[in-house]
Amino acid sequence: MIFRSIKTQLVSGAAGIAFLLAAGAFLPKWLLFLCTMSAANGIVSLGIVLLMRGGVVSFGQGMVFAGGGYAAALLSNKLGVSDALLLAGAGGAAAALIALPFAPLLARYRGIFFAMLTLALSMVLYGVLVKTDALGGSDGFNMSRPSLFGMRIADAWSGYVLYAIAVLIAGGLAIAARIYFESSRGLVSLAIRENALRVEYLGASADRVMAANFILAAFLGGVGGALAIMALGHIEPNFSYWTTSGEFVFVSILAGHCSVPAVFLAAFVLELVRSFSSAYFPNTWQMALGIFLLVVIRFLPRGLGSLWERFFKRKTFHP
Repeated sequence: MIFRSIKTQLVSGAAGIAFLLAAGAFLPKWLLFLCTMSAANGIVSLGIVLLMRGGVVSFGQGMVFAGGGYAAALLSNKLGVSDALLLAGAGGAAAALIALPFAPLLARYRGIFFAMLTLALSMVLYGVLVKTDALGGSDGFNMSRPSLFGMRIADAWSGYVLYAIAVLIAGGLAIAARIYFESSRGLVSLAIRENALRVEYLGASADRVMAANFILAAFLGGVGGALAIMALGHIEPNFSYWTTSGEFVFVSILAGHCSVPAVFLAAFVLELVRSFSSAYFPNTWQMALGIFLLVVIRFLPRGLGSLWERFFKRKTFHP
């Protein structure tokens, strides 16, 4: 049964990736960029969803987002590493290393204490980045365009290639996340959310599971940060600011924890609403996002993913 589920996830995931790659060839450049940023932000938000399944919410995901972005940009500018896949992996590894010393401490906390501690760490990093002139200070610095397998990406194809890289990485991580959610450790996370003390009595360590989840979420945040900086070509301390972390929490709440694809759908909805709201309501687009989120919370308290769950249960039990 487990192997059948994994096979189903792999087949459906591969089909989805192939569809998105084919559809990208017909999208305009502005929409390709929007989808690339949605994939990057969706990966970061997927880390928050991973933590939400254990009953905690990180308000400091901007820390690992910035950590991965700065690591990728420095590797490109200082060491000449330009391959997009290597930069994405390096960004994830750097973010995981940043989170590693704090994981045992944060794993002991739940609720608002976990949220505020992660927010504090993110803002500490923001303060360090602003004051560090070697990293560009408050203005940040630019990053050169990445390559792929040692080949320079032509200007005409740069948007689609970055989109394709983002789709492949996001799709692979989404499949891995779905498999992890259905694994024994992933199911233990759900049990921890309901009753951590009972999990301890049954012989599992809630703190170890939450520490591992925090590091995995950091890795996802670093990969998303690296992809975002490759698409933007510029990085600055605001990547670690609390408002950036708030946007990732917005996506996670909008998506819920019922479905992995819903996370990326929510990230795309956020980018779409923000893009058009800032164009037509430049001074009140944040209010438009807030109203949109309130409507979702009112009618879909478990997020967009609950729509798929309802449909699936209806098809399964009421053919």
